[in-house]
Amino acid sequence: MAKAVDLRADFTGLALPHSASSYLGATQPRLKAHLAEISAAVEPGADAVLLLDQAGWHTTAKLTLPDNITMLPLPAKAPELNPVENIWQFMRDNWVSNRIFGAYDQSVVFCSEAWNRLG
Repeated sequence: MAKAVDLRADFTGLALPHSASSYLGATQPRLKAHLAEISAAVEPGADAVLLLDQAGWHTTAKLTLPDNITMLPLPAKAPELNPVENIWQFMRDNWVSNRIFGAYDQSVVFCSEAWNRLG
């Protein structure tokens, strides 16, 4: 029997950088660890359904899913269906766009501070 999900509950998220060097090689272990954390948080007998885009690291056959997780991929090229895209757009519109960073670490700090403003 399906179990209702309290949408007001705390959720967990993982934002990974997309670059040629982080594509599958570096990203897949992080995603695998993230899935393990989600799996451990799911109550026994329940399932987690993850809504996600069709990024290569989400759809690769190399990724092994825990038994209590189902991935529900969004249609390709449909960012309007992905709720997190609204958050990214809001951040770009209000805080993150039109900036030049001297170093990668500066961009991470700045974007992290913008993300934390959402709370």
